[in-house]
Amino acid sequence: MEENRQEVRSLTDASPEVLAEAIAEILDNKKAKDVKVIKVGDKTVIADYFVLANGNSSTQVRALADEVEYKLSQAGIDTLRSDGGSGSSWRVLDYACVIVHVFDREAREFYKLDKLYTEFNFDEE
Repeated sequence: MEENRQEVRSLTDASPEVLAEAIAEILDNKKAKDVKVIKVGDKTVIADYFVLANGNSSTQVRALADEVEYKLSQAGIDTLRSDGGSGSSWRVLDYACVIVHVFDREAREFYKLDKLYTEFNFDEE
């Protein structure tokens, strides 16, 4: 309960990187698995960063996505678009410069976005 009483800092002027890291922290705090922030701006025009995470079930996938939407709305950031229903194995949240993908394990392994966007990334440290 104490977590809900914490003051939420505004993210309205945050850089894409700061926003992506804040989303990753929200997911990690909600017990998401294998949370990754991937810089994709040099590979696609749709976003600067992807944040990927796993849930153990469609229920947890929904709960993780709902938590991101809730926490970001408290911080002054609204979701532009979202996709994936309540029983979905993959939820997508669009924040313009950051796109959040929350999968169940099987969907993440099938779509392999991690590999697709990092395999040829020569400027990663």
